[in-house]
Amino acid sequence: MAKTSNKVRMGMVGGGQGAFIGNIHRMAAFLDGKIELVAGAFSSNHDNCLLTGHMLGIEPTRCYASYQQMFEAEAKLPAEQRIQFVSVVTPNHLHFPVSKCALEHGFHVLSDKPATMDLHQVLELEKIVTAQQKLYGLTHTYTGYPMVKEACEQVAAGALGDVVKIIVEYSQGWLAETTDEENKQASWRLDPKRAGASCCMGDIGVHAANLAEYVSGLKITELCADLTSVVAGRVLDDDGTVLLKFNNGAKGVLIASQISVGEENNLSIRVYGTKASFEWRQEEPNSLIKKYNNQPREIIRAGVGTLAANTNAYLRTPAGHPEGYIEAFANIYLQFINQIIALEQQSDSDISELAPDIEQAIRGMAFIENVVEASKQQTKWQPFKLTVNSEGQI
Repeated sequence: MAKTSNKVRMGMVGGGQGAFIGNIHRMAAFLDGKIELVAGAFSSNHDNCLLTGHMLGIEPTRCYASYQQMFEAEAKLPAEQRIQFVSVVTPNHLHFPVSKCALEHGFHVLSDKPATMDLHQVLELEKIVTAQQKLYGLTHTYTGYPMVKEACEQVAAGALGDVVKIIVEYSQGWLAETTDEENKQASWRLDPKRAGASCCMGDIGVHAANLAEYVSGLKITELCADLTSVVAGRVLDDDGTVLLKFNNGAKGVLIASQISVGEENNLSIRVYGTKASFEWRQEEPNSLIKKYNNQPREIIRAGVGTLAANTNAYLRTPAGHPEGYIEAFANIYLQFINQIIALEQQSDSDISELAPDIEQAIRGMAFIENVVEASKQQTKWQPFKLTVNSEGQI
């Protein structure tokens, strides 16, 4: 078996025929022409796995019946042929065992979020990442948008003054009715055995929390939460509101909902400072609106005028052409493979920003569990905990 190219070689777990997010990952991974998909355990159904592999042009011998078989077989191949990293695109309950197995067989991991089923697992994963000295990345996609990066850069440079308030919202309507649960993508998200402790907060609320911390450069320290199952009979939440306190004293509000009829993928953030404020909306991703009290607002556009170097590093299209979801996803992949290349070449010359890593994975799982627990409490404010006790509870 000859080496086919100089591209970074990727394996994939999940993403077989009938899956949604796997194809999104593949489109994003292929966008820059730096990644080659050479192996996969795409489905627990081996026929589906073989069919998926055939459609993707992968040799049948490298379409594996299980992820365990894939990692064992790939680890035995010559270094120039085996996969270098694995993309994990399964339901949540498989994220930890797949990532653990991959790392222990010597492969880097780029996983869909949330990283694991609970905080205890992700803390165990951190130990494995450290012990194996391999890279671990998490696809917090929305940090890949160029105008989100521009907001992050300007906030860090003091363009807003001191940040005093953050409002972040992620609203969808696709789970508003009982019949929506018949959707394959909905069924596992509403099942605690496969999704974990939360549906709405685990699926999209964690993205909102990550975006708030990324843009502001701040960390959540306390929260007050109210989670609800609006549709009768659901075990997990489909709607929620969280009040936030940050480490500089700023306050915030996080709204996450999957029962907001008419909403598609309404992710937005407003960051208010002592001098100015920023507003960005995922459904209009090329515009970053900067507002003032005593002068006209500015509309900062992707590809127009003077932007931060880190913003320009992830712009892909001429001005006026939307920098969308696939491009943002591809930017996470680009960050991650640049780290792989730099690690192998012992150079960091091509790295402008690191992909979301195990620290973001831990904070994401901590957010989900802290919100779920805070929603059960009568006391208003609860500390944001990053550790678990001997029983695995926060």
